[in-house]
Amino acid sequence: MVNTEQDAVREVVQKYIDGTYQGDVSVLRECFHSKAVMNGYMNDQLLLGDPEPFFQEIGNNPSMAEGGAPYKGEISSIDVVGNVASVTLKETGFAGTVSFTDYFHLIKVDDAWKIFSKTFTTEA
Repeated sequence: MVNTEQDAVREVVQKYIDGTYQGDVSVLRECFHSKAVMNGYMNDQLLLGDPEPFFQEIGNNPSMAEGGAPYKGEISSIDVVGNVASVTLKETGFAGTVSFTDYFHLIKVDDAWKIFSKTFTTEA
């Protein structure tokens, strides 16, 4: 049971973490707003656009769960004000060796929280 808006936001980001690890694109699509953007750096390469390339990458490869990757996602901050929220997520072990810092912005639409933007960077 969701007790607070912060819990509801945490639940969406946890679904993102679980969907990423399990390779479940349908769960990931549920987390994102249909007009979401996803921008950031993969090493030195700037990527600008929407989450579709991420969905394709996750869906076209064996899941990290199947491969036993040491993937973990840890929420380090959540801030909710009214119908908007900001979340910082630290991911380690993505595809076995990659670490990310993700900054999510969520918005509440029709009583449901959705990721509206994700900005990310890989960590050295």
